Amino acid sequence: MVLSPKRFRSIKSEIRVLGIDDGGFVPRTKGTVDVVGVVYRGGQWFEGVMKTKITLDGLDATEKMATMIKESSLCGEIRVIVLDGVTFAGFNVVDISELSSRLNLPVISVVREKPDLEKIKNALKNLPYFEVRWQAMENAGELFTVETKEGENPIYIHTAGILWEDAEKVMRVTSTRSLIPEALRVAHIIASGLSRSSENI
Repeated sequence: MVLSPKRFRSIKSEIRVLGIDDGGFVPRTKGTVDVVGVVYRGGQWFEGVMKTKITLDGLDATEKMATMIKESSLCGEIRVIVLDGVTFAGFNVVDISELSSRLNLPVISVVREKPDLEKIKNALKNLPYFEVRWQAMENAGELFTVETKEGENPIYIHTAGILWEDAEKVMRVTSTRSLIPEALRVAHIIASGLSRSSENI
């Protein structure tokens, strides 16, 4: 079920955003990858963290993220979810439309460089359940360009459950220290640290 876009009366500077990113991994191996969620109030105040694991090149990213968020004590405070792209742990593709519907929350997927969809499609053909993965990619919908910092390079976003103009405002309000929302930047730092710690065990 695809939700109608959520309409915000206003985008407050302290809107609670959940940023989600994954840790590092060795390509063409099997196993799981840490996924970290960080909640920020706007782009200024850290409020909490959550974690799950997903299968490398698997099909469980959407399910595991939905469960992670639902089981968090912070779930009721979150207003927008921001993902680092739609592919995690290799080519474990998040269906952002399904994630938005399951949680009744808007989802924004962020990438710094415009993706080469034909290249991604060819890569997905080398994995089982190509049709399922590609459908999740297509469910991300239209790609939008956003300038979060005046005079800086733009970034690109997909959206689900949120109007484009509201998504743009969320991105600008929460991207305080870099071109991406602070919750997403910190999630990347923590997830990367976890993966390095695992390598040293």
